[in-house]
Amino acid sequence: MTTFEDLGLSEATLKALKTKGFEEPTPIQIQTIPILLSGDKDIVGQAQTGTGKTAAFGLPIIETLEGRTKDVKAIILTPTRELAIQVAEEINSLKGKKSISIIPIYGGQSIDMQLRSLKKGVDIVVGTPGRVLDHIRRRTLKLDNISWFVLDEADEMLNMGFIDEVKDVLANTPEDKRTMLFSATMPAAIMGIAKRYMREYEVIRVANQQLTVTSTSQIYFEVAQRDKFEALCRIIDIEEEFYGLVFTRTKVDADRIANQLMDRGYDADALHGDLSQGQREKILNKFKKKNITILAATDVAARGIDVQDLTHVINFALPQDAESYVHRIGRTGRAGKEGTAITFITPEEYRKLQYIKKSTKTDILKAHLPTVSDVISIKKQRIQYDLEHIINSDSQPAFVEMASDLLKGKDPEQILGAILQYSFQEELDEKNYVEIADAVVNLKGKTRLFVAQGKIDGLTPKKLIDIIKEKCNISSEKINQIQILEKFSFVNLPFNEAEILLEHFKQQKKGRYPLITKATKEGKGKGKGKGGQKKDHKKDFKKDHKNNYKKRSK
Repeated sequence: MTTFEDLGLSEATLKALKTKGFEEPTPIQIQTIPILLSGDKDIVGQAQTGTGKTAAFGLPIIETLEGRTKDVKAIILTPTRELAIQVAEEINSLKGKKSISIIPIYGGQSIDMQLRSLKKGVDIVVGTPGRVLDHIRRRTLKLDNISWFVLDEADEMLNMGFIDEVKDVLANTPEDKRTMLFSATMPAAIMGIAKRYMREYEVIRVANQQLTVTSTSQIYFEVAQRDKFEALCRIIDIEEEFYGLVFTRTKVDADRIANQLMDRGYDADALHGDLSQGQREKILNKFKKKNITILAATDVAARGIDVQDLTHVINFALPQDAESYVHRIGRTGRAGKEGTAITFITPEEYRKLQYIKKSTKTDILKAHLPTVSDVISIKKQRIQYDLEHIINSDSQPAFVEMASDLLKGKDPEQILGAILQYSFQEELDEKNYVEIADAVVNLKGKTRLFVAQGKIDGLTPKKLIDIIKEKCNISSEKINQIQILEKFSFVNLPFNEAEILLEHFKQQKKGRYPLITKATKEGKGKGKGKGGQKKDHKKDFKKDHKNNYKKRSK
């Protein structure tokens, strides 16, 4: 068995790995780290998300950096801001006591805050292509002296249309840098980047692992972002015994949720990368002994937690990918016990959930949150059960004496009601609960679909509606904004109906019915025309509109 010691890592890094709870390296780490530490080749790595790629490229970077400098020494590009945050947190947790500064920069975050951080001096920048390029053009980020360039999730960069931005960033880096490119798949465009921008490189491939899920019950709730905490509290309240992990995206979220739970009287705490090893061990020990029963944690911090009897895993924030989802929910339902995995999604995250369901080949069932009445009813049942248990046991004489005094000349039911009110009024008062509005996915937006047939094929609005109704039983009331052009067409459907239609037509290449795909841009689809040749739909779109304009002008 290969160990981290065998990979040539320093004692300081090995200590940091031990603190994180890493016991043995993954295949991508075993193959990548020695090459990066001992040679000067670049790396093209093919491996799924969740296989340890971040440590595979992060550890060698940390090992070679001497400490704080004025110049940025490493740039890591990721396709999404969520991944940028995740990678930055992971590398920060791997550095140990080494004086290295790592920051994520991405769109949607205050650019002023990023400017202040960059001005102070940063060693490693993790960012999305657009925001990185923005800083380069502002001259607030200089990559002239970087030693490392990492392109993470390269195929996602391609799918999201970021390849041109990636090339622009690469054009602002020195030729003598070490370059690492990681991707789950290796399309020609990705290998084209390797051949054009990398020096001598080695290709490393790790076999795909089959994503499997446990027998854990999996459900999801559609919840507005502002209502997630209230929804979490309701779930905890209705469970007879809740003992679980609440996964958050960031350490700030973990702290916030844990503090809010403690403020409401729950036995909770937070676990994230900013904690010392002593603090981490203390919290985990309390959790294992069930002195605390709710632990809000980030993905990075949760690694190494070995608890066998969790009842619940709550995805307070949807995980970045399917692999992370499987890793999270695998923590419940162990040791032959049943567990429940609950995921909160906002309407905007519906598609991402569908992707996770498809990737894991599992049903994640939609459920409805318990109402205020449900929660209060369950609490009343528990209070009654607990009181009956006390009645059937030997009550303390002092309380029996108080009861005797209270009952003198009074109605027993009135007395008991007063005691219950005194003890549980706040807990059972509906006014103390916040209503949660329904977050309905299907009404939150439309999907624009591209249809690879047009007037030239005899397609009309009525025929298109009939096809959609016939094949997928979708009501014509949900079909709108049909646009039949000369060689292709467009149609709008609600998100959910669009996914149903796309799933049905994904294997359709030719024949009686047209190919239907998502429209990537106005006038541009992912489909192919007759004969399987790719068509320049954008040019056709402009040509059709030009012809239509001429007809209207006559």
